[in-house]
Amino acid sequence: MKYSKYSTVIIGSGIAGLYAALKIEQQVALPDGILLVTKSQLGESNSMYAQGGMVGVMKENKNDSTASHISDTIKAGAGLSEFNTVKFISENSDTVIKDLMRFGVEFDRNENNELTFTLEAAHSVNRVLHAGGDATGRMIELALCKKVQENSNIEIYENTTAVELLVNSEKQCRGLVVFNEITQEYETIYASVVILATGGIGQLYKYTTNPIGATGDGLALAYNAGAVMQDMEFVQFHPTALAIDGEENRFLISEAVRGEGAKLVDADGVEFMHKYHEMKELAPRDVVTRANFNEMLEKHLNNVYLNATCIPKEKLAKRFPTISKKCAENGIDISKDFIPVAPAAHYFMGGVKTNIKGETSIQGLYAIGETASTGLHGANRLASNSLLECVVCAYEVADVLRNMQLKTPKQIDSDIKKVIDKYNPTDDDIPDDIDISALKQELQNIMWDYVGILRSGKSLTTAVEKIKNLKSDFARHTKCLNRAEYEFKNMLTVAMLIATSALNRKESRGAHCRLDYPDTNEECIHSCLTKREGELSFVN
Repeated sequence: MKYSKYSTVIIGSGIAGLYAALKIEQQVALPDGILLVTKSQLGESNSMYAQGGMVGVMKENKNDSTASHISDTIKAGAGLSEFNTVKFISENSDTVIKDLMRFGVEFDRNENNELTFTLEAAHSVNRVLHAGGDATGRMIELALCKKVQENSNIEIYENTTAVELLVNSEKQCRGLVVFNEITQEYETIYASVVILATGGIGQLYKYTTNPIGATGDGLALAYNAGAVMQDMEFVQFHPTALAIDGEENRFLISEAVRGEGAKLVDADGVEFMHKYHEMKELAPRDVVTRANFNEMLEKHLNNVYLNATCIPKEKLAKRFPTISKKCAENGIDISKDFIPVAPAAHYFMGGVKTNIKGETSIQGLYAIGETASTGLHGANRLASNSLLECVVCAYEVADVLRNMQLKTPKQIDSDIKKVIDKYNPTDDDIPDDIDISALKQELQNIMWDYVGILRSGKSLTTAVEKIKNLKSDFARHTKCLNRAEYEFKNMLTVAMLIATSALNRKESRGAHCRLDYPDTNEECIHSCLTKREGELSFVN
């Protein structure tokens, strides 16, 4: 096995990971350098698919204020948002977004070269920045990828999967073990700091807007290492994914389309959102999602429709070029035709419990972006807050590390040695390839049918039992043969955490809707769990 050392290792190459790498390299002393690890190619991530935009409470937007943004975020979060976290992220948005611009990110501007701000659901004012019309995530990702590739001080491992963290007996993270898919070799990497920026969990569900790599890897790594996990039951389902199958994920029809005036309708063009919320199409995401799902259930339909024909054709083409093109490829002219849409798993509000600095319950282990649960989103994320959280928390992690001496550990204890020994070459035979595709599809069906938009004690208990059975069918306890097997191993772990946490929360709140507990409890508490003596355990 190969051994190496770095001052800092970042796992994940979405916006959070890329920006963290650039900021850390820019302002932190790194005697052993910085490594960015990605299991695919650089830049392939959830961030690439983020259409709508990024919230920015900018000084030049006189109609907005941090107080207004804080209020909107907390209201959408259904009582679980942490006020100080929301306040910090909102107040730092102007500084960080302008820093992004210095790294080459170009947000859309009007004819007077002024930043343009759009409206999305549950926002009280126009405050969402966008780039490339409806390709915001992609434009930010490409700009940051370019800067990372140009930076000779940032080493990049592609096609490399992080398989286990190295945590010693004093609960300090001292590095990780990785697996290179191309060479089929393991490597032990010692590091004083490891940052998880691995994105979300959408691929656990039959229908999702997330790309194939969104398998909850960082969550499983942290949980298996003993980190505290928070609010794992809160999965956000986006109300409007293009209801056409054939790919690993469903194409997102951005909330920004409704922000520009599009209406949700049935096949006859009859609007229905007035039955569910006074804000209609611009109600919080969980409300719109359940409205669409309810219309589909009541009428035994596979989808409802989004009517964007009320938006001028020229504006549609300019504002939503990506959506227009994708729909056209499927025979839909969005200036004339209704767009078939249905809910799909989209974003994960739960994650590794962190503070605003990205610190987890394990010393030396940090988490940022969708992998982390900072308390910003609460029980229901406000639209376009996710990209803002990515960059503000990445910026803050770099600021924290600036004041630390990042010395790579020289000694390891027996706990770390046991982990490394598991991945050293042995004469033991590993069973042949497993049909991961079939197992993955089975898990996705379980999660969609029993841990989906509407839940109950019966459905969640069924899910837990089915996940246990599926785990017993998967004959891999430590080593796997390839990336797909490691991903599925992680998916099983995270699926169990989500289902168990959902079963434990006996109320309906935000994105977590229990048919057997339809009311919201007066007491508002986070659900936290960890791995103790090999078993899942809830903690105070």
